[in-house]
Amino acid sequence: MPPFLSYADKGPVSGRLPLVLVHGHPFDRTMWDPQIAEFSAGRRVIAPDLRGYGASPVTPGTVRLSRHARDIGELLDFLGVDGFVLAGLSMGGQIAMEAGDLLGDRVRGLVLADTFPDPETPEGRRARGAMADRLLAEGMRGYADEVLEKMVAPCADPRVKAHVHRMMTATSPQGAAASLRGRAERPDYRPVLARFTAPALVVAGADDTFTPVSDAEAMHAVLPDSRLRVVEKAAHLPNLERPEEFNRELALFLESLETREPV
Repeated sequence: MPPFLSYADKGPVSGRLPLVLVHGHPFDRTMWDPQIAEFSAGRRVIAPDLRGYGASPVTPGTVRLSRHARDIGELLDFLGVDGFVLAGLSMGGQIAMEAGDLLGDRVRGLVLADTFPDPETPEGRRARGAMADRLLAEGMRGYADEVLEKMVAPCADPRVKAHVHRMMTATSPQGAAASLRGRAERPDYRPVLARFTAPALVVAGADDTFTPVSDAEAMHAVLPDSRLRVVEKAAHLPNLERPEEFNRELALFLESLETREPV
């Protein structure tokens, strides 16, 4: 049976750990284009479009983060992937936390970029519900126009800004609304991080106002085995805004995993 999710699967099947990349909201797998290009030269890189995003089918209503995590697990089962490194940004980071708990020791390393583990507040639940209603009523363009300059730093390359805006406006309003409602119901992932014993890399854009550096510092403090890196002159999408710096830190992390234990 074919997988539910659309996905990119690039690079050789080798002795190196596969890298699985989980995009944020309201984006798609092309958010990871610089990392797919860089790392697929030497290892398998898998980047799905989450349910409701990109080329994957839309499920209207409510899609919880746990459903996204199960989708990723089912895709990796289909692809025959056992151990891997899991990276997620923003909502994708929260899905990675959920998947890390679900998939256990299959996750040999965890990369959490510009995300946070706290449960939603009552105010946050109301705001996400209202935004879901707005997207269904108005579509994505108005929202994309409003948040673009917070997603990326003012100094970002205009081509990056155009890519980010294009991803947001191409997203299905029904898919985005369903994940917003599901994200509003998320649990507290801090206990998940506290019991995650594999190595982790926490990355934050220095100028991120959605998930400030203090959120990254708090995750770093909770994780038993983690390193923290802050990317200067980047906001919420350091992997796109400063791909060279982001890729350098990710490469060092992957190398550290593969030199400390056999793959």
